[in-house]
Amino acid sequence: MNTLAGAAVSEMTQCLSDELFSRLVVLRRWFHQHPELAFEEADTAQRIINELERLNIACDYAGVGHAVIGHIEGLDATRPVIGLRAEMDALPGDETTGVAYASVHPGKMHACGHGAHMAMVIGAAELLCNDLPPGPVRLIFQPAEESGGGARTAIADGALRNVAAIFAGHVTHEYHTGQIMVRDGVVTAQSDRFSIHIRGRGGHGARPHEAVDAVVISGFLITALQTLVSRETNPFHPTVVTIGKIHAGSAPNVIAEEATLEGSIRTSRPEVRQHILHGIERMIRAAAELHNAKINVDFSAGYPPVVNDPVGAAIARAAASRVVGADNVVGSEYPSMGSEDFSFYLNHVPGAFVRFGAREESWEPVPLHSPAFDIDEKALAVGARFYDQVARTAQESIGA
Repeated sequence: MNTLAGAAVSEMTQCLSDELFSRLVVLRRWFHQHPELAFEEADTAQRIINELERLNIACDYAGVGHAVIGHIEGLDATRPVIGLRAEMDALPGDETTGVAYASVHPGKMHACGHGAHMAMVIGAAELLCNDLPPGPVRLIFQPAEESGGGARTAIADGALRNVAAIFAGHVTHEYHTGQIMVRDGVVTAQSDRFSIHIRGRGGHGARPHEAVDAVVISGFLITALQTLVSRETNPFHPTVVTIGKIHAGSAPNVIAEEATLEGSIRTSRPEVRQHILHGIERMIRAAAELHNAKINVDFSAGYPPVVNDPVGAAIARAAASRVVGADNVVGSEYPSMGSEDFSFYLNHVPGAFVRFGAREESWEPVPLHSPAFDIDEKALAVGARFYDQVARTAQESIGA
């Protein structure tokens, strides 16, 4: 399969002119070198606008914190509008790749490959302009995917106006360059966060019988909450409960009166999500009674799951097959437990979210969000050709 993927990459780079491929590499490296955090994507947005103006593509932009929305009319403006989406924001963190185009902004880096996504969609825009598609294509460059749910801002900015279907993708080292992953149904998980506050009774470390130890109660809850997954959830329904932050205590010989636990929940089915939320509340009530303490929990809803509808997935699969060949279109047995705000678009219109392999065969895989994350830039050609093709395939399928 890897040999087939390599052949597909070679063919893809040849399908783009040397000039266009070189331009995408330069563009992606500029984005990578100048990362901006969520809702701060001023220079990024301006660079995108400059590229769209170079291609004579009209665009809307309401200013920093909003989406850049480009409009390609196509041959027939009355046909359904197809949306292509990329993200503009980077992540906090210091890059360790050592590449010449590493971030010049300390504490910020494109550790999730969004710079590649923007370059891919701009590359597709140039292909679509050189050979107009049957109908209109909407180019959506949204802010704040990593935090803040910038998809909702883009939707409010009119990104989905008259859109019949929308498509997006993400680079990953899970697959080699030249492979595209497409799956039906759930692609990424629902994300939620919670904060548990425990109030016991402080006291001297030498006299525990006079106190209610918030640290002991924290330990009890940390262990107990895991049984919601290990003993109350169907093993065929991927679920994760993580306690990622604990704050308690002031000195080694003082029994802590208060403690705070913060964590996240990842679920792939709505009924499982409800069971986990109710289960946390149930365990907190029981722990409070058991330990004679006061305990409360606050939940904050994250991104809904990304769910590819069958029609959207079929269109994406057909487009991917035309680009890299059917042998290099791979599936995934299980959904990712990560989250993605592309889900907000799919709550309004059908579509699909795919993954682009971006790892050379000789590379050791590096996870997304790692300070060492980088991509095989030949994936830019694959992504640009996919977005060009999926817009045309969707027009053929939906507009027929």
